[in-house]
Amino acid sequence: MYAKYIKRILDFVLSLGAVAVLSPVLLVLTILGAVKMKGNPFFTQLRPGKNEKIFRLIKFRTMTCEKDENGKLLPDDQRLTKYGKFLRSTSLDELPELFNILKGDMTLVGPRPEMLENVEKYKLELPAFVYREKMKAGLTGYAQIEGRYNTTPEDKLMLDLMYIESFSIWMDVKLIFRTLTVFFK
Repeated sequence: MYAKYIKRILDFVLSLGAVAVLSPVLLVLTILGAVKMKGNPFFTQLRPGKNEKIFRLIKFRTMTCEKDENGKLLPDDQRLTKYGKFLRSTSLDELPELFNILKGDMTLVGPRPEMLENVEKYKLELPAFVYREKMKAGLTGYAQIEGRYNTTPEDKLMLDLMYIESFSIWMDVKLIFRTLTVFFK
């Protein structure tokens, strides 16, 4: 019952509340981003969601759109700005994903949406990867709390599967509070 009905209602109410409370921060970051990035402060990317349904993930941009003489984007490390590094280190670049949650593409807690180019590779290398796609992608999840950027794809998959196996309202509440603790530290 929680997975089918209550989780979506909680996602909507909590993300709407977060957007309301964080609207001054969102506004400031939108304006700062438009100035720092010299244009659109948002970055969108196609990602797979539940049952491989593709959706458009939205984040604050952390990199410029600078290109070389052939019109190809410069490498990521050359385009990542100080402002972008700050957004990433504080996870503020993820705040626009609250709108993905409101729309129903994502949930507050669940496996993070993987990049499209990695999905087929992971399915071949890590057969259990397909179980991640049985749930909506999450803004935060067990793998983000336990490992963040310091885990291998195998470790992330193991942590995501642990979350899926122990999925409950209490696990979600625990992970939301742990996410807030990590965020404010």
